[in-house]
Amino acid sequence: MSGHLLRNIVIVLAGLVVLLIGIRFVFGRLFRTGGTPPGAIEKSVTSKDGTRIAYEQTGSGPVLILVSAALADRDGARLLAKQLSSSFTVINYDRRGRGKSANTKPFAVEREVEDLAALVRSTGGPVFLFGSSSGAVLALDAANSLGSTVEKLFLFEPPFIVDSSRLSIPDTLIQEINTSLAANDRDGAIALFFGKGMGIPSPGIAFMRWMLPAWSEMKGLAHTAPYDLMLLAGTQSGHSLDAGRWSRVSARTMVAAGSRGEPFFHSGAKALVACLPAAKYRSLEGLDHSAVLMAPQTLAAAIRESFAK
Repeated sequence: MSGHLLRNIVIVLAGLVVLLIGIRFVFGRLFRTGGTPPGAIEKSVTSKDGTRIAYEQTGSGPVLILVSAALADRDGARLLAKQLSSSFTVINYDRRGRGKSANTKPFAVEREVEDLAALVRSTGGPVFLFGSSSGAVLALDAANSLGSTVEKLFLFEPPFIVDSSRLSIPDTLIQEINTSLAANDRDGAIALFFGKGMGIPSPGIAFMRWMLPAWSEMKGLAHTAPYDLMLLAGTQSGHSLDAGRWSRVSARTMVAAGSRGEPFFHSGAKALVACLPAAKYRSLEGLDHSAVLMAPQTLAAAIRESFAK
């Protein structure tokens, strides 16, 4: 190989390295939330089983509790909380096992509902609840348990699979993830969650792994992935929803999906609306599943509009 050719190869490789570093830097800035917002009040409550649940409170007005999605703690909702704090007293909490909240075992979905009940009691109620993705399902389960103390709900893209618009989630996924976690393979557990759980192809997962600084943060929350799969059990099979699961929900509910989101989010949202006595469906123009982090201003405007009615 000539010296000239070798020099050109080195230049090209160096350029690629610089490009990749630049892309990673840009994505790092895009996903930066700024940390604890100025003026936030750090608080905690004790759940029924003695678990400490940490949260931060901002703003003033009616109480709005934000329920985060899978593999996220309160940091993922901080940009949305900032947008909403001008209209609401926003409680942005760490679900159990995340952030500054404790992780008492064994886990059960009922414990997460009890965590929300403790937060609601601490405010004196009634409250509004916002939930995104699997967090929307947790908010719905809490509303079913807490009755009139949950006055209104805004559910963004609960990941229900009720038809053939998306492949169903294999029942074995939770065991596969638990096997990876037992082997201390957190990276593999996250890859399974996004691959078999969210349908992201291998090249997409490779891109996320190397380009998104948030990947390492999600690895730190990998042990909670089975919690969300337990929460979603029975809702991602491609069959009709069990309407009886939420038969006691009395809150006025908006179930929204982004216009740029996958079709199954919309069919799932419409199926849920048919199960609830006071629910409406809405497609939010220009949004997709990343809206909590990537389009908080637009999403907050829709939330304010819904809760004002």
